[in-house]
Amino acid sequence: MKANETLDAKGLACPMPIVKTKKAITGLEAGNVLEVLATDQGSKADIQAWAENAGHQYLGTVEDGEVLKHYLRKGKDDEDQEEKKHDQTISNEELQNKLSEDVTVLDVREPAEYSFGHIPGAINIPLGELDERLSELNSDQDVYVVCRTGSRSDLASLKLAKQGHNAYNVIPGMKEWSGETKQEQ
Repeated sequence: MKANETLDAKGLACPMPIVKTKKAITGLEAGNVLEVLATDQGSKADIQAWAENAGHQYLGTVEDGEVLKHYLRKGKDDEDQEEKKHDQTISNEELQNKLSEDVTVLDVREPAEYSFGHIPGAINIPLGELDERLSELNSDQDVYVVCRTGSRSDLASLKLAKQGHNAYNVIPGMKEWSGETKQEQ
């Protein structure tokens, strides 16, 4: 696929591929295509969700060995919209205080990230699988969504809210989580 510009985000972990993509797409003319080269498996869902949220068109991803080649078309000026942020947030400390209650904690990181340390009892549904696995969540219960930095969980919280869930984005996420964690073997 032909792109107007290529961004090398190989070796970077969330949220850096998105941060660099935001900066690179700003310099493009409306309608131009940006190719983002990444090695973070979570970037497929992250970039797709971010593009939709920011008013750009996600064209697709091509896997070339270990490299994911993501293609985005910059939205036209009349398509541009301000990037949405989920308005219901909760701090790590506030979530720690709620863990003694019957709450749903949804961890939207990739399985490898989850297995090396997660909140005990958290359900792991990677962001890229959320649409297909929504039925696994109780729609009558608040959902506290966590990722590594609060970026993927923000996108997931927006998706959940659109589907009628009362979702809270946990900020700043697992990167600064000081509560109990569990590891998978």
